[in-house]
Amino acid sequence: MNVLWGVVVLAVASATAIGAMLLCRRRAPDGGYFADGDRAAGVFGVLATGFSVLLGFLIFLSFESFDASRSGAEDEAMTLVQQVETAQLLPPAEGAELTGSLICYGRWVVFEEWPAMEDGSLGDALNPWGVELFRITERTEPESASEQAAFGKWLDQTTDRETARQDRIHGAAGVMPAPLWIALFFISGVVVIYLLAFADSGERAAIQALYAGSVVSVIVAMLLLLAFLDNPVSGGIGGLEPKAMERALILIDESVEASGTSVVLPCDESGRP
Repeated sequence: MNVLWGVVVLAVASATAIGAMLLCRRRAPDGGYFADGDRAAGVFGVLATGFSVLLGFLIFLSFESFDASRSGAEDEAMTLVQQVETAQLLPPAEGAELTGSLICYGRWVVFEEWPAMEDGSLGDALNPWGVELFRITERTEPESASEQAAFGKWLDQTTDRETARQDRIHGAAGVMPAPLWIALFFISGVVVIYLLAFADSGERAAIQALYAGSVVSVIVAMLLLLAFLDNPVSGGIGGLEPKAMERALILIDESVEASGTSVVLPCDESGRP
């Protein structure tokens, strides 16, 4: 989430709550609307506690999803580097093809999949280079003992890479269904309305404004945090970026150059064929 927009939303919400409280204060009786302030404060405490417990649980759940997406992106990049190393132990012709397709796979993640994750259009789309890697693997026939051992390791690493990719995509998709958002906004509205009932013309306006502004600002800040964690690749400060895959591509380029391996890339700089 863009920090500037978050600050704007927070300021507008707080200002609106303060304005509403001061407006209610003008018509409120001296001493407030409640005959028993302690009992009213107890009810407000129950509402606020229930809301905070639910919100805290959802933030924890969303953070787990955020962390799973981050870990998945890092594991996928690490496995890609490992597969490039394993490919050098396979039959030379297929090994060179696999190396080129792995580089294209990484480029596709950085330049095609990540923007699609940010705008929510990725869905269940496959990485086309993952399909190409499978096709090359199908026709690979290891002969020597070392090639056969490397081939078995390659299959295990392929499974790890695909699992990590699923974690990355699943975490980026978020875990908050629409009914939960509806419930959160409804409870927030109830808390704010109940707060306005504490308007008291006998109390200083600054104190009344502090009541409304502090409560609403905390509620809105927590909701903004939840929205950020539920959409970790939305950009802005703290958002997930394809840094791990970019580092992996740099390592792969350096290792291929150092080993003198001849690789013909079947894709351009953005990973497109």
